[in-house]
Amino acid sequence: MTDTAIQAPTVTRDLTALPKAHLHLHLEAAMRPATLIELCTEMGIEPPEISGFTEFTGFGQAYMRLLTVLSVPANLRRLIEEAVEDAARDGVVYVEFGVSPVFYAESFGSAEAALEAMTEQGEESGRRHGVAVGLMVTVDRTTGYEPSIEAAKLAARYAGRGVVGLGLANEERGYPAEDFADAFAIAKEAGLLSTPHAGELVGPESVWNALRVLQADRIQHGVRALEDPALIQELVESQVCLDVCPTSNVLLAVVPEITAHPLPALLAAGVRCSINADDPILFGPGVLEEYEVCRSALGLTDEQLAGCALASIESSGAPDAVKESAREGIRAWLAGEEPAGDREGRR
Repeated sequence: MTDTAIQAPTVTRDLTALPKAHLHLHLEAAMRPATLIELCTEMGIEPPEISGFTEFTGFGQAYMRLLTVLSVPANLRRLIEEAVEDAARDGVVYVEFGVSPVFYAESFGSAEAALEAMTEQGEESGRRHGVAVGLMVTVDRTTGYEPSIEAAKLAARYAGRGVVGLGLANEERGYPAEDFADAFAIAKEAGLLSTPHAGELVGPESVWNALRVLQADRIQHGVRALEDPALIQELVESQVCLDVCPTSNVLLAVVPEITAHPLPALLAAGVRCSINADDPILFGPGVLEEYEVCRSALGLTDEQLAGCALASIESSGAPDAVKESAREGIRAWLAGEEPAGDREGRR
């Protein structure tokens, strides 16, 4: 009998039971499709077209259409409540929403009042569903210097009060990290995480600039780092996490098809990566489905999936107690043990 004649059976663990953080999730696009239709009906408006885009510009236009139903404060609060409930359903123990308070300045009276409402609702919903919630205030690359400074100062005022980071999103091409160095310096001084988008529409130079200029703690996307071996080495040594969104990358033509996604190669090189949904209402999958895609289409093992979950937890702005509990839960998941909470609940 050869050594390969008998093979251990493949263990397929329940991915819902894997404790994970969701770190790349834009709040508006976490809306349930059914909720969008219901709110449009209540407001007497036609549901906006949110599909059919094939590139970033069309995607951006579809995203902004979601704001149509969120001009009512109660609708924004409902969005947060349902998004946190959905996170709990997917086995998420900590969710970090990318938020733009300036979108709601008119309906709440000011961007600060809008952020206050978001933090309050996030805390309330998190308590109800057993999910820790953090907010990443997002700078829009296309709006210029002064709005970026205002966003950073607002985020800094809420450091330790629900806000954990400063992000940088929207069109990457033509809007380099250097333009936002001052804003991110404000955020870092306040103790916030630097979590810019980079390496999605622009190549490795965008990731380099995020690391060097914005002192990035995590990179949203970052998948094009694989084009530069020196950058890969830097990411491995610094342990900066890439918040990867596989389906988003396919639908926006960053990669040609899911089987060509660079996540397995990034993990094989030793780069820390988390798995995320980005914009579920626009792209389809939630975070649990993205984990399932990574298992079925990319061939990630349970050990690799657990490694991504661990990277998501350790690279997040979650409280220390949440991180410690999640680490134990991930270890138990790999070992095939029943989570401690379930054991204790039946004593």
